[in-house]
Amino acid sequence: MISMMEALAQTAVADIAVLDDDLDFRNYIEDFLKDEAVYSVRAFANSKELFDGFEDHPADILLLDMKMGDVSGDKVLEQLLARWPNLCVIVVTGYPSLEDMRATFKMKVFDYLAKPFSLAQLRQVLKNAIEAYGLGRSPQDRLRERLGHSIKMLRVARDWSLKDLANQTKLSVSQISAIERGTNLPSIESLLAICKAFEKKPSEILSAIDF
Repeated sequence: MISMMEALAQTAVADIAVLDDDLDFRNYIEDFLKDEAVYSVRAFANSKELFDGFEDHPADILLLDMKMGDVSGDKVLEQLLARWPNLCVIVVTGYPSLEDMRATFKMKVFDYLAKPFSLAQLRQVLKNAIEAYGLGRSPQDRLRERLGHSIKMLRVARDWSLKDLANQTKLSVSQISAIERGTNLPSIESLLAICKAFEKKPSEILSAIDF
């Protein structure tokens, strides 16, 4: 049996979490996202609630307030990305300085929203994040894309052309091209041939795509 939260997340384009100590702001963003009808949304008042909530079900996108009383948003961000490196973080804060923005972006956040921002700005940033992170696609689509990209990176690292890999695997150039583009998922036989060419175990390639 799946929980109600999991069922909702499966039908939504993205599962979004909000971390902000301002109750009015949390309610405002939560109501807006629910009205959009394409997101599941959870709001948290402090980092402990957030980490507890992420244990069983991490979000796809986090709207993170960097100014929460005595709590350091930088520290929370560092801990989040160490635990969930693929989390898409959008920093939300008032009166950001250029130095703050530069330091935050070095920590691999996706974007920065300065309060007050318009709902149109929020909608556009979320749309950009969904496209960049491939959210809303089926698990099969994401698997094809990530596996294809991983194979392409292995080929590029060897400085091989598509034809070189085709010769190594006895697959056709068009087959390999379709796999790398994420159009086709390789068969077991094709995957084994590709792994042999790169002298890797299938488990090594599959674990590297973090799927």
